[in-house]
Amino acid sequence: MKPLRLCALLLLTTSLLQACASRPVETAAAPAPGAAGDEYQATRYSRDRDGAPLRAISPDQVADAVPRADPILAVGNRSPYAVSGVEYAILDDYREYREQGIASWYGAKFDGHETSNGEIFDVYAASAAHRTLPIPVYARVTNLENGRKVIVRVNDRGPFHSERLIDLSYGAAVKLGYANQGTARVEVEVIDVTGVDDLRNVPGSHYRFLQLGAFGSPESARRLQTQLAAFVQVPVFVSEVDVSGSVMYRVRIGPVANGDELALVQQQLRDGGYPEGQPLP
Repeated sequence: MKPLRLCALLLLTTSLLQACASRPVETAAAPAPGAAGDEYQATRYSRDRDGAPLRAISPDQVADAVPRADPILAVGNRSPYAVSGVEYAILDDYREYREQGIASWYGAKFDGHETSNGEIFDVYAASAAHRTLPIPVYARVTNLENGRKVIVRVNDRGPFHSERLIDLSYGAAVKLGYANQGTARVEVEVIDVTGVDDLRNVPGSHYRFLQLGAFGSPESARRLQTQLAAFVQVPVFVSEVDVSGSVMYRVRIGPVANGDELALVQQQLRDGGYPEGQPLP
């Protein structure tokens, strides 16, 4: 083989090896509300493989999730549940949970889709998926390799790989400093929030949202989301919906546990000068 051709082959091989080494770890899809098997998971997402989003961010751009007394409802907490023939049970005694293991991350493939309790996954927000913690809960995750920490909102199911403990969002992985390498050894510690009602087994508990508006512009929706999150005591999120071939961005508040909490949120909206919103199941 001629020297020039040999050099070109070596350069091509080196480039391919570097690309494979930096590729994000493919993570398992977490079950959506009511999802019942691998066939559903295979058709749920428009992308075949996961990866980083187009817009790169730095660790200081990722804000910690803010722990608050969100109710733990039945939705997203079916127990036991099965994935790929393996059965899992949601923990009843979780408030002192602390465990070490391997964290992976998930990103652009899942961005804008529902998590296991019906919230919308934001690839840049500090959130996480766990197999057995009730959702939502908040946890402090520490990268044992560099000491970095992040507080995440656990609102999804996964990772369904026995060697991994938790799946963090791409944003949380960036904050912990392991997004490029794909995995890291971490410690996960649940934050015990005073006032959390565990309503998983309460008869008549239900899952409701308030919709505050639908916008053609994502910037307008995000702006309203930021304004509402400053004074409403339940999560505010933006979800995408296809309306006659056009993408609309819906601003929703929730979940709320019952009629009393719904009335309280509506009063907070009125006090802030906003409409009280359209209740949704």
